[in-house]
Amino acid sequence: MFYIYILECEQDRLYVGSCEDIKARFIAHRQGLGAEYTRRFKPVRIAFTESFETRAEAMSREAQVKRWSRAKKQALIENNTDQLKHLSKSND
Repeated sequence: MFYIYILECEQDRLYVGSCEDIKARFIAHRQGLGAEYTRRFKPVRIAFTESFETRAEAMSREAQVKRWSRAKKQALIENNTDQLKHLSKSND
């Protein structure tokens, strides 16, 4: 399985990534071994995960979610489908 994830980071920041092992990737981010962004804004928690059969599917979804506004990412984290639909009408 492959995953996308959203990390809640310091200073109320969000980070979107993809991986095969979420727990190991979170630990790497916390240890400063992940992306430059998470070295600057340490991850606090894994706020959201979604699984996929292939790496290509996960990477495609990661790219999509990275383009989203913070409000839309927050709606995804909160599983707020009404808000997601509303925000999707104007932008993706």
